[in-house]
Parts: sequence; structure tokens; C-alpha cells
Amino acid sequence: MGNGKTAVVTGAGSGLGREISRALLGAGYRVALAGRRADALAETAGGDAKALPVPTDVADPDSVAALFETVRAEWGRLDLLVNNAGVSVGGTVDELSFADWKRAVDTNLTGMFLCAQQAVRLMKAQDPRGGRIVNNGSISAHAPRPASVAYTATKHAVTGLTKSISLDGRAWNVACGQIDIGNAATEMTLRMADGIPQADGGVKAEPTFDSRHVADAVLYMAGLPLDANVQFLTITATTMPYIGRG
Repeated sequence: MGNGKTAVVTGAGSGLGREISRALLGAGYRVALAGRRADALAETAGGDAKALPVPTDVADPDSVAALFETVRAEWGRLDLLVNNAGVSVGGTVDELSFADWKRAVDTNLTGMFLCAQQAVRLMKAQDPRGGRIVNNGSISAHAPRPASVAYTATKHAVTGLTKSISLDGRAWNVACGQIDIGNAATEMTLRMADGIPQADGGVKAEPTFDSRHVADAVLYMAGLPLDANVQFLTITATTMPYIGRG
């Protein structure tokens, strides 16, 4: 049985996006699943009638506009945007190619801006007005890993985007928060078991945690009334080398 609320989740075809989408569906949301691969979106949907797969390139303004027009036409309103789509691009500042830099910026930053822009426009126009945006940052929004200049720079920028949306959205009852995640177990973090470079120049295996806890955290953020907001929430594997000096 639905709860009457609608959501858009980007990057919904795999990893955290899939986990978050399924959690929202389980909580009764109607969810537009946005991602590049139609087959992966269908797998996330799993036949749930409340799921609406919408193949989308978040870096393409026309594709993003079409996504939100589909939501407006299908459901008439939007209560939640989970800005989750992102790519991890490795490389030091002297070695990273311009193509990889641009790919990270286009997806991790411009994609979030474009989706937030369309979401706020819809939230302002609907009745009752307002809604919530949750941006997926990273602990890289606070501290870099070695050789992560593009990823770290974009995730720092996401924090500025979150703060600006929070401020600009006040007049329209639009709340915006950010979840910063460290080492949730997904396809992206499988390599951590084999060891990854550390700030001291060594290589060390790192712990991960069950990604369903991220989905639970997003559900908590999304479930608040619009007069309350989790501005920033950080969830990490307890013993990962983040707090302190590694």
C-alpha cells in the first residue's frame, strides 16, 4: 500500500541507488528510478508497480528535464529527490586527464545541480508546495583520499550546493540535506578488501558496512516533516581510517 509520496532517485540502477530505491518502495513511496541503463533500472524495480524506470543521463539538461516532466505528468508532484548518481575517478592533480576530470564534474556536480534545479521548480509550483532533496556527498566532502582530486573536489562542491539549496529553498518550503558515506559495501567498495592506498603511502585493507544502513538513514531524513531537516549526516564503517590521523 502506498503512502501517497513520490520520489526520484538518481543512479538507481546499482549500488546505493538501488538500495535506497528499494527501501523507499518498501516504505510506500512511488519512485522514479533514474539511471543510464534501462535493464539495470528494471532489475531495481523488480516488478513493483510503484516503481517507474526512466532512463536518464544526469549530465544532459534535456534528459534531466524529460525525467522531471515524466514525474509531473505521471504523478503531479514530487516530494523527494535523492541526488545519488556519481562516478569515482582516480588520479593525482598532475596525472588526471581532462576527460576524466570533466566526466567527474559533469556527473557528480553538474548532474546534481540539474536535478536539483528541476526538482525545486516542480516543488515550488505544486500544491501543497515544497519537498525535500537529499544529496549524496561522501566523507571526501571533508577529507581526501590519495589520488582523488576530481572526486574530492566535486564532493566538496556538493556541500556548497547543499547549503545554497537549503538557503534558496526556504521561501518555497524546500528542505535540503546531505548524507556523507564512508565505505558502504557496494560494487564500488569491493576493492577495499584487497587494500587501497593510504595517506602515509602504505596500502591497507579497509572495513565496510552493510549498505542497507545508508538506506535506513535516507528513510529517516526523508520521513521528517518539512519543518525539520537533517542538514548533514555522516555514516561510516566504525573502524575505517578516517577520524584521527589514519
